Amino acid sequence: MSGTETPTLESPASPRTRGSKPDPKPDPKPDPKSDIKSDPKSDPKSDKRRPARGATAEEMSQRQREISVSEFFAKNRHLLGFDNPRKALLTTVKEAVDNSLDACEEAGILPTIRVELMPLSETRFRVTVRDNGPGIVRKQIENVFGRLLYGSKFHRLKMSRGQQGIGISAAGMYGLMTTGRPVVILSRTRAKDPVHEVVLKMDTSRNRADIVSDSERTDDAGIFPEGHGTQVSIELEGKYLKGRQSVDEYLEQTAIANPHARIEYRTPTGEEILFDRAVAELPPETEEIKPHPKGIELGILIQMLERTSATQLGAFFKQEFCRIGPSVAKEICASAGLSDRTWVKQVGHADAERLYQALEQVKVSAPPTNCVQAIGTKTLLAGLLKEVKAEFYAASTRPPSVYRGRPFIIEAAIAFGGALDSEEPSRVIRFANRVPLQYQQAACSSFKAVLETNWRNYGLAQPRGSVPVAPLVVMLHMASVWVPFTSESKEAIADYDEIRKEMRLALQECGRRLQTYLNRRRRMARQGERRSAFLRYIGEISKSCGELTGRDAKAVYDALMKQAEAKTAEFDLVLDDEGRVVDDGGSLAKDEGVVIVESRQTALTSPVEGEGAAPPVEGGTLFADSPAASTKRAKRS
Repeated sequence: MSGTETPTLESPASPRTRGSKPDPKPDPKPDPKSDIKSDPKSDPKSDKRRPARGATAEEMSQRQREISVSEFFAKNRHLLGFDNPRKALLTTVKEAVDNSLDACEEAGILPTIRVELMPLSETRFRVTVRDNGPGIVRKQIENVFGRLLYGSKFHRLKMSRGQQGIGISAAGMYGLMTTGRPVVILSRTRAKDPVHEVVLKMDTSRNRADIVSDSERTDDAGIFPEGHGTQVSIELEGKYLKGRQSVDEYLEQTAIANPHARIEYRTPTGEEILFDRAVAELPPETEEIKPHPKGIELGILIQMLERTSATQLGAFFKQEFCRIGPSVAKEICASAGLSDRTWVKQVGHADAERLYQALEQVKVSAPPTNCVQAIGTKTLLAGLLKEVKAEFYAASTRPPSVYRGRPFIIEAAIAFGGALDSEEPSRVIRFANRVPLQYQQAACSSFKAVLETNWRNYGLAQPRGSVPVAPLVVMLHMASVWVPFTSESKEAIADYDEIRKEMRLALQECGRRLQTYLNRRRRMARQGERRSAFLRYIGEISKSCGELTGRDAKAVYDALMKQAEAKTAEFDLVLDDEGRVVDDGGSLAKDEGVVIVESRQTALTSPVEGEGAAPPVEGGTLFADSPAASTKRAKRS
């Protein structure tokens, strides 16, 4: 045998005899990777795995619990606009300012709002927003600032900036999560009442506010000089940067859409910026309306039938809907095979389906538009004039329209030329119910309408699939009882066909006015060039004619100057600050939606006064200008 013997599988008690054959099927070795423990009671030859014990239905039910809306948004705060520190700072200011504007307008008070950003460290700020509104009664403070989805605007069909009751309470929740500091609220409802100071935190597990302190004090510091108002202070993690999508830009755009508001702004660097009011009148008050029958769905109709206080179908339609009178209610019921005297409790699911189909077929008037209020062309132009330095302004307001039974109004305005950069793409400013939209521009119906508009038809350069490259600012505003935002952060308008169509029509109307202005300006420039050519030679011609004919050269010069002015009369049109003389009584002069502030000195300087002009000369002396030319140049100066 060799030095190394192969070990055998027999036990020592039964040695293998010499010459015997080995066992052809030895027992398999145990698998070291196997995690199944041997069971002495089990069959050793069985290799089946026993399944792991799973959870029972009773155990799973014990792990289930209800979560509050505060817990959901605390974990998904990006849905509310708190994606990053810079955006969180902007969203906090936006929600507070929007609430202040809504409160002041509903109370019939011209808004005066103070915004302060106090840096506490490189990444921590204290945001303080104060207004002169009606204030908040003491028992509602913790609900307004300490509960999500609490407010008075969600269920009413009336134009307002806030809709869901999330914004300012979500800002306080974000501040609590990032800094652990509570929200401080000061409120005063009347001059004779004390100032209520409430410090609170939000309990996200219960969607309730926990009051840290509650006190009253006198207004010795003069926080509310008008005797009423609200102030909120929130500490949060943030980042302050200037430029686009910043707090500065948001307040500037808010001043454009709300020229009746006065906004005082203190930046983190200590700079004081004032956006003064351009008009001293509040927007007209809007009224709440009932739902329109063309904007509901079958499930909503069934719920309304279950909850109504009306007993008969005729009263139900007149009470729960707008634009449905007795005759229309009878027609709807008859079309569904029912009567207007049918008891509401007797209406089953099949009857409700027939009623819903009848609502879709019966002709009903469009919903009333007193629930929405446009900014107005004059107010739009006043806001643009205040904040955008241009030379031509045009605005357009479309007639009210409807989407899903909800009325809305689209407004557009443009500013062209002046100090705007002609080498950069045009700037698009978007608004919804007077609130600037600064994020998710590409997803917004407003921006898509600007891209779809063919600006080349109006004399502007526009790359394919892009905004025009021109010194242009485009502004679009949607006013509605319920703006269809793409998310809870209210950053973009959903792309409904009806909405985009109205936006495109409003932009085209502004574009046609711009085209008229640009064509007129080009003609005026050409006339100026013609006059320049005339003036170069009139002096020599008049001198030569005088020598040949023996007539007074000065008389010849005056006659030739009169002819030159007659042939180039369009150049002498003066553009005033209201733009009412731009085409001497033409279409733009009568248009209330156009303002032109272009000065002749900057854009259309007369060649007589500019470089290269050749004044008339006789014997080395200048001829005196004719009275007409002197008067018109004085006008231009």
